Amino acid sequence: DARDFDDAVWAAPDDSAGNAGGFRVIVAIADVSFYVRPSSALDREARKRGNSVYFPDLVVPMLPHALSSDKCSLRAGEDRAAMACHMTFDAKGKMTDWRFSRAVIRVAANIPYEDAQAAIDGTKPHDLIDDALRALWACWRVLAKARDKRGPLELDLPERRVVLDEEGRIVSVAVRERLDAHRLIEDYMIAANVAAAKALESKKAPVMYRVHEPPSREKLVALKDYLATHDIAFALGQVLTPAIFNRLIARLESHEARSIIMQQILRSQTQAYYGPANAGHFGLALGSYAHFTSPIRRYSDLLVH
Repeated sequence: DARDFDDAVWAAPDDSAGNAGGFRVIVAIADVSFYVRPSSALDREARKRGNSVYFPDLVVPMLPHALSSDKCSLRAGEDRAAMACHMTFDAKGKMTDWRFSRAVIRVAANIPYEDAQAAIDGTKPHDLIDDALRALWACWRVLAKARDKRGPLELDLPERRVVLDEEGRIVSVAVRERLDAHRLIEDYMIAANVAAAKALESKKAPVMYRVHEPPSREKLVALKDYLATHDIAFALGQVLTPAIFNRLIARLESHEARSIIMQQILRSQTQAYYGPANAGHFGLALGSYAHFTSPIRRYSDLLVH
């Protein structure tokens, strides 16, 4: 149901010497900065708004609809300006090379997550299964190896979708199914965001980092006390990593209060913020992270562009 398509993805096995099992990837992002120049009226208004705001039946965009839903949106079959992040990964999912270029692209298809997943599962055919989807999934399996080794925070908090009737009244609030297709796109976007931070750092340029600091001592004590009411032990004093929370979450698999406890674990985390000083991203277990992939709807990403 999206109208503003920020990103397009492509992957293929890397046929260069010495990278057997590796992949070449392009994450192409709408080149909003081609249209929105620094200090222009558009830029000032976008900065004031900060983000697009999404409601169940409408969006209040950061940029005018003529840009957000049309000129900047990466629509299938139409030429669009893009900032392309070219990345190379080895067989273990480690990023070995990256570069950025401006380009004009033509997206092959805007595929709903459910349709892409069904094509991979073999339950619904798609014209791009061989030309695009299989390679994207094969590369994602390699990226997943690196993610599992990194051990980011794995909070299982389902997204909910508000369903309205024709009068705009709420009919239901449905849990949105979490598919591998969603995780795949997330991992490609995370990789591009890391590359953007590294690229700016290598040029000794300022970076608007997305920072997520470790939980404070006070929040950890509060979480320990709360878990004790459910007879769940939580040791303080250990070196804090996302893996500690992941092990705690794994212990909740069959707990009757699992969803409530999961919310409490979320509340124990610090709020992520944007800033020019790099303090890493605790939740993603990354030392350097920016936001690059949604310049249509986030001013932070436009700044990075």
